[in-house]
Amino acid sequence: MRILAIEDQRRLAAALKRGLEAEGFAVDIAGDGEEGLWLARENPYDAIVLDILLPKLNGYQVCASLRDEGNWTPILMLSAKTGEWDEAEALDTGADDFLSKPFSYVVLVAHLRALLRRGSRERPVLLRIGDLDLDPATHVCRRAGAVISLSPREFSLLEYLMRQSESVSSKSEILAHVWDFDFEGDDNIVEVYIRYLRRKIDLPFDRHSIETVRGAGYRLVADGA
Repeated sequence: MRILAIEDQRRLAAALKRGLEAEGFAVDIAGDGEEGLWLARENPYDAIVLDILLPKLNGYQVCASLRDEGNWTPILMLSAKTGEWDEAEALDTGADDFLSKPFSYVVLVAHLRALLRRGSRERPVLLRIGDLDLDPATHVCRRAGAVISLSPREFSLLEYLMRQSESVSSKSEILAHVWDFDFEGDDNIVEVYIRYLRRKIDLPFDRHSIETVRGAGYRLVADGA
């Protein structure tokens, strides 16, 4: 899942990027409100971590602009201030959630996972297709009860495919959600990671869950046996 973090404190931004990438997220960083607003308009993020006190445009302005434009990407707003008025203004502006600094990193990740479960369609805590289970919170993948070890990128790719619920995802859509803004490599990297996943979740179990739809992309199906 692809996250945009809009944070002007460089150390905190770098820590967010390192920590979230270790959890399997793809993370883009913006250092001020104008850059963050531009990135949010130009890219299909799954969630946005947004500081309130930012140069150029503050977090309230960024959030309000996105909502006025019909962009409903889940937003987790951060603030160095504590108090009910800041939280109330954040939520009233259109943010989906709020955390005060300093915050527990474990809590931050849990809040992001909760945001990813929200939306117009069902986003269950445990993702399940056929006998394949994925728990984003604990980073555990199982097939037919057997635990499967996945790298952070493999996990993120599988999570994205499972959240599409048998819809076809193109290479460009996968790149947009699983790789970050700085990626400039060949889109064949998607094929490489699809092969990695098949070797782990399909071949050992005599399954064919990940289908290639020629000319269109990939989809994960419920019964690939």
